[in-house]
Amino acid sequence: MADARALAVEIAAAYANRQLIEAPANSGLDLAGAYAVEHALVQLRQAEGHRTVGRKVGFANKAMWRVLKLDTLVWAHMYDDTVRHADGNEATLSIAKMVAPKIEPEIVFRLRKPLDGGTDAGMVLDCVESVALGFEIIDCVFPDWKFTPIDFVAAYGLHAGLIVGAPLAVTAAGIPALVDQLASFTVTLQKNGETIAQGSGKNSLKNPALCLGELGSAIEKQGQAPLAAGEYVSSGTLTESQFLAPGDAWKAVIEGLELPALTVQVTA
Repeated sequence: MADARALAVEIAAAYANRQLIEAPANSGLDLAGAYAVEHALVQLRQAEGHRTVGRKVGFANKAMWRVLKLDTLVWAHMYDDTVRHADGNEATLSIAKMVAPKIEPEIVFRLRKPLDGGTDAGMVLDCVESVALGFEIIDCVFPDWKFTPIDFVAAYGLHAGLIVGAPLAVTAAGIPALVDQLASFTVTLQKNGETIAQGSGKNSLKNPALCLGELGSAIEKQGQAPLAAGEYVSSGTLTESQFLAPGDAWKAVIEGLELPALTVQVTA
């Protein structure tokens, strides 16, 4: 744990000072060690007076698991000072303290009761209070944005922020329809009014609800604290991530799911 804490301090300092460092997987860190670093980062943030408010996932694409020698997705915590709600589904984002930030449209869940996992989307959604469209902001301190799942876990899951749009309440009566909608909706990502990327719910383990269930199962297998009521989960990008620059206006528009468009204005 001493080594994990030292690496956590190094990674935290790299983000704070906007400095590039060598990816820890290059020095022999394995996935178990990466989660030990992630835990040490949580402790460092708690010592600063912050608390965890949810988790985010990475590599929510089974086609990549065999290539990357994964048997499930990977994840990291999100914090009370990195997750915020968009006022009127519009937000402003300063990237002045970031290294090389990118943006990703994602489905964000808020849990109403604990979730250990599950492979049935309907049963998973029974644990969910609301669904929202969100923008996750990711940032990387590794050169050329080159990283492995190990590096991802050890570096906050690359998590720099999450902007959450207006929520859609999940009701028992609405779950069957929502299961189908989450698997089939489409999303268009626009920059300054121009379409930059398109995606769908299928890009998150074929259904973001299934991604949420897979996350719960992965956490349980690792012996970590299970997903709890009130937690937010950012369930994986729906399009290719895109670099951010001051002055850009980004907008995500969903079709096939009753969630309003979400916009963010990027500043220095």
